[in-house]
Amino acid sequence: MNMALYGHAGKWLIVDAGVAFMGDEAPGIDAVMADPSFIEERMADVVGLVVTHAHEDHIGAIHHLWPRLSCPIHASPFASHVIRERLKETGRLRDVTLRTFQIGDTVDLNPFRVQSIAVTHSIPEPMALAIRTAAGTVLHTGDWKFDPDPLLGRTTDVAALRRLGDEGVLAMTCDSTNADVEGSTGSEASARAGLMAAFAGRTGAIAVTGFASNVARMKAVAQAAAAHDRKVVLAGRSMLRMEKAARACGYLDDLPPFMGVQEASWTDRRNLVLLCTGSQGEERAALSRIARNDHRDLWLQRGDTAIFSARAIPGNEEGIGAVQDHLRAMGVEVVTPADMPVHVSGHPKRDDLRRMYELVRPRFAVPVHGTIAHLEAHARLARSCGVERALVIEDGDVVRLAAEGTAVAGRVEPKRLAHDGRNLLAWDDSMLETADLLAA
Repeated sequence: MNMALYGHAGKWLIVDAGVAFMGDEAPGIDAVMADPSFIEERMADVVGLVVTHAHEDHIGAIHHLWPRLSCPIHASPFASHVIRERLKETGRLRDVTLRTFQIGDTVDLNPFRVQSIAVTHSIPEPMALAIRTAAGTVLHTGDWKFDPDPLLGRTTDVAALRRLGDEGVLAMTCDSTNADVEGSTGSEASARAGLMAAFAGRTGAIAVTGFASNVARMKAVAQAAAAHDRKVVLAGRSMLRMEKAARACGYLDDLPPFMGVQEASWTDRRNLVLLCTGSQGEERAALSRIARNDHRDLWLQRGDTAIFSARAIPGNEEGIGAVQDHLRAMGVEVVTPADMPVHVSGHPKRDDLRRMYELVRPRFAVPVHGTIAHLEAHARLARSCGVERALVIEDGDVVRLAAEGTAVAGRVEPKRLAHDGRNLLAWDDSMLETADLLAA
């Protein structure tokens, strides 16, 4: 989950407000998010929240935390659509001031001037934020990668990043997810090519599962299906929600409507592709239900194929393995990224990070978004790129960024809230201990 707070001249700017999903680690808990008490006590001085992109680990707390956090929210058209629909579902749309801006725009939130810069990631309209203040400029990268052919949306604005570096950047807070992986992250176009190859020669139904928010992958599956005379049906609420947002923002205008679930139930299986939620083995997701023969309208059988077009998020391996075992027991062939190149990451690897540092040339680096091992690997790389100082920080650390230098200047105890499906509860480690006892 992501939530950053920038302070300057007595005012505060929030960047993102996300959740983490606990899965089997904490039965009965849907999501965990940052406790906003520190911010809530300072709401009179909060100038707004700016969203980098619409992944749940960046926006998923908004409908839980508002109106406790009553500042305006600024987001791209796609992120605004996703946020607005979620607020409608929870009856909180009236509580929130939601302001939409285009990538490339600058949002004036005195004393902050926030310039949005196009990047590529595994969702439409991701952006980096150049946060300008009298003390200097901080580049908050959000989640990003370099992709010359992202299938939809814009490529990373290398020229804008280079201009920013020419102007001078005090510090960069940067994605560390793949900071321990050498090389460069592949293009979304290569995942499409992998899917095209994986579809070839299949005679039964094909199920593909991936992250619902990856609209480029949704488009790639549709293109691969069309190339093999197949039609696509979407299965899973989040998949349908993302399709609605993508069509509303014009990202799927070149694709015909997808087939309905009921129509799919009587379509020749040789002409069918199921695009399902459930790439992480989630118990209630569409593919998990299909694997248990528990879906009302869709099924797989011997001779069919299930393609996992996503990486396994650490901690989800057991659930994913269980779904794959169920499928294999049914006679379904399971294809993973280890078998064929059907997935690419949305995050930068080490060569990509080096390129970013060459463009931006920040004085200081603050690696974020990863485990301690990722942050340390990123910090070492940043120093090798000529950064004056790279800090490895923990949740709750208060970092001072100034012309005189940078350091961890204090700490706010990072409390968390848990959502149990109805209510927000104070999170503590006993919830995990209870889960361990239940699993024993």
